[in-house]
Amino acid sequence: MTDVASPDGPAPIYDDESPKKFILAAVLFGAVGMLVGLYIALELAFPALNLDLPWLTFGRLRPLHTSAVIFAFAANIVFAGVYHSSQRLLRTRMASDTLSKIHFWGWQLVVVLVVVTYPLGITQGKEYAEMEWPIDILIAVIWVVFGLNFFLTIAKRRVQHLYVAIWFYIATVITIAVLHIFNALAVPVSLTKSYSVYAGVQDALVQWWYGHNAVGFLLTTPFLGLMYYYMPKAALRPVYSYRLSIVHFWSLVFIYIWAGPHHLHYTALPDWAQTLGMVFSLVLIAPSWGGMLNGLLTLRGAWDRVRTDAVLKFMVVAVSFYGMSTLEGPIMAIRDVNALSHYTDWTIGHVHSGALGWVAMISFGMIYWVVPRLWKREWALPGWINAHFWIATMGIVFYIVPMWVGGITQGLMWRAFNELGLLKYPDFTETVTALHPFYVLRAVGGTMFLIGMLMLGINLLVTIMKPAPDSGAALAEVAA
Repeated sequence: MTDVASPDGPAPIYDDESPKKFILAAVLFGAVGMLVGLYIALELAFPALNLDLPWLTFGRLRPLHTSAVIFAFAANIVFAGVYHSSQRLLRTRMASDTLSKIHFWGWQLVVVLVVVTYPLGITQGKEYAEMEWPIDILIAVIWVVFGLNFFLTIAKRRVQHLYVAIWFYIATVITIAVLHIFNALAVPVSLTKSYSVYAGVQDALVQWWYGHNAVGFLLTTPFLGLMYYYMPKAALRPVYSYRLSIVHFWSLVFIYIWAGPHHLHYTALPDWAQTLGMVFSLVLIAPSWGGMLNGLLTLRGAWDRVRTDAVLKFMVVAVSFYGMSTLEGPIMAIRDVNALSHYTDWTIGHVHSGALGWVAMISFGMIYWVVPRLWKREWALPGWINAHFWIATMGIVFYIVPMWVGGITQGLMWRAFNELGLLKYPDFTETVTALHPFYVLRAVGGTMFLIGMLMLGINLLVTIMKPAPDSGAALAEVAA
C-alpha cells in the first residue's frame, strides 16, 4: 500500500506485511492469554479445576497468563502500531525488511518458549520477569534488532519534524531495554536455573523499579503513542493540543520512572525511598490526566460520531479508563490507603482496569480501524464490532467491581479486632470464604471479555479470508 505523494518525491511503498503479521499474532496470543486468565480465575473459585496436576496449578499458570497478555498480546499490538504508524509519520519504509522479519519471528519464539517453560516450573519467580536467563538474552537480542530497525528508519526519514507519537515510541524502546537488562542480571548455574545478582531488599527494589516501569513503558507510553496517532485518524480531527502532548510526554517519562517504590510500602525498604515513590506517584496524576484530557478533547466536534462509530467508542472508553486507572494508582500509593489495599484483590481490580480498560480497548479500537486499511477490505461482520464493544465493556465492569469490593472486604477483615483487642477473623479461610462470590462474579466478567476477544478473532479471520475486491480504489483512498 502506498501513501499520498510527498513533496520530496514519489510516494514510498510501505512494509505492511509486518504490521499484518503482528496483528494476527496479537489476536491469537491475546485469546490464549485471556483463556488462561479465565481458567485461573475459575481455579480461585473452584480449586478442583487444577486436577491435582502441577502444571495446571494457579502458581504455574498465573505467570503464563500475565506474560501472554503483556508480552504476546500487548507487545505484538505495540509492534504492529509502531511499524504501521512510524512509516507514515516518517514517510519512509522501515529501514530493513530483514530486521523486521527477524524481529517478528524472534519475538514469537520468545512467546513459545515462555508457554513451554512456565507450566514446567522453569522460572525465576520475579513479577513480569519470570523468564530464565537464555530467554532473557534472546529478548534482549530481539529488542536490539527492533530498536536498530526503528532508529535507522528515523535516521532516513523524509520529514524533519518528529510527531509526538514517535517520541513515545523512542521512550519505550530505550527504557524497556534498560529495565530488562538490569533487572535480568543473573548468575546461571544451569541451562534452566539462575540466581539474581541482587539480594534481599536490593533485589526487591530493582524488581519493582522494573515491574512498575514495565507497566509504564510497555503498557503506557507506546499505547499513548498509538492514541496520539490513531485517535485523531479515527475521529478525523487534529490532536486537541500539540503543546500539551509534548508537556505530557516529557513530564510523564521523567516522573514515572521514580514511582516503583510504592509497591514496597511497609517493607524493609528505607522510609525515604517509600516516601519518594509515594510522592512521585501522586505527582504522576498531573501528566496522566493531561494526556487523558488531550485525548478526549481531540473529539471536540466529533462527539456525535461516537454514538455510531464503534472504533471511537473503544477509544473513548480506553482513554477514560486510562484516566481512572492513573488516578486510582496514585491514591493506592498513599501509605494510609496502601495499608488497606496492599496484598488484597483491590490491587487486582486496579491492574485489570488498566489492562482491560486501557490497553485492550485502545488495542481493539486500533485493530478495527487499521485492518480494513491493511487488507483493503471492509470487515466481514461489521455488526459484531459494536457487539464486541458492549460485551467487553460490561465484562470489564463485572470483573473490576467485584475485585474492588472483595479487595476492600479483605483489607477490612484482616484489620478487624474484637472487643478484647484480638483479631476478629484469625482464621484465614474466613476471608477466602467471604471472597468466593466475588471470584465467581470476576469469572463471569472474564468470560464476557474472552467472548469479545473470540468475536474479534473470528471476524478478523473471516475478513482476511474474503476474496480481495476487484477495485480497491475507494479503500486505497481511505488508507492514504
